Amino acid sequence: MPRIAEARPSAEPSSPGQKARHQRILRAAARQGAENGLERVQMLDVAKEAGVAIATLYRYFPSKTHLFTAVLADQVARLEEATFAAKPGQDPVEAVAELLIHASRQLLRRPLLANAMMQSNNAAHAGTVADAVRIDSTFRELILRTLGLDEPTDHDLRLVRLLEQGWYGVLTQSLNMRVEPADAEADIRLACTLLLVDRSNA
Repeated sequence: MPRIAEARPSAEPSSPGQKARHQRILRAAARQGAENGLERVQMLDVAKEAGVAIATLYRYFPSKTHLFTAVLADQVARLEEATFAAKPGQDPVEAVAELLIHASRQLLRRPLLANAMMQSNNAAHAGTVADAVRIDSTFRELILRTLGLDEPTDHDLRLVRLLEQGWYGVLTQSLNMRVEPADAEADIRLACTLLLVDRSNA
């Protein structure tokens, strides 16, 4: 379990040079997290691999909680770049299921990293780890966009939140090898069907 994030926000990169350093840090952290898992990752090793001073690393990421929550935010942002809108004739609920299954498969390819990201995100306090809020909002927008909802109701938002929580739980069980991948994907499809039935074309 990562230590709770320090009570100060991360610095945000602004210049091209800062953004490049920021990305190098995220790539180094992802590689080391995938190889070593959260507990064995050392911040100094991440800084060395990224080619930055340790003070620079801590400026952007005051703790491993900040760091691996940011890695997850980066992964979610890459999902956002993909197009998961329902294809002509496709049920939008099925399109959401495909989105969540795709995200699960991507994360499960590197289980140690996935665990590191999820543990950190769980420990992140929204007041000091801005990426935790960014993850929630980006993922919510992804699902709503896939459903084709430009003006969701409060009820829509509540259902999407429940779906996110259900998917997160299924993913956790998959990482802990308490459910087989095929069963996990079937569970995700069922959750989408039950929670989003009002949005189905079926």
